[in-house]
Amino acid sequence: MDGEIDPEELAALLDGEGDGSNTGNLRVVDIRDRRAFDRGHLPDSECVPFPELTTRVKELEGASRIVTVCPHGVASRQAAKLIGSYAGTGSARVESLRGGVEAWERGVGELVATEPEAGEPGRDDPNEGPEAPF
Repeated sequence: MDGEIDPEELAALLDGEGDGSNTGNLRVVDIRDRRAFDRGHLPDSECVPFPELTTRVKELEGASRIVTVCPHGVASRQAAKLIGSYAGTGSARVESLRGGVEAWERGVGELVATEPEAGEPGRDDPNEGPEAPF
């Protein structure tokens, strides 16, 4: 793991304004579960839930920079260490988003929701989640 990155610095990288060093193939990896990711995530991020990370880390090969994201920036540090220890990502700069999704929302802005696919119930379906009657 190469440390942490501030939300504002990541936003600049995503906008193509960064320092230009080692950002050619940036991957933003959100380690939250799919439902949390679909409700709102950073722009251009991909969902790789933490429990799946060891079996899916190979998908990150070839990235020059990888930023891991979680709700508060704690679990993403562990994810960054795991990714950084994988031989296929050894040359990548691997960082954790300082403060996580919470800091992104506070300092940078809105999250992007995933649009439901055709035939998929909407996320506001009253028959799902903790408010469901059964």
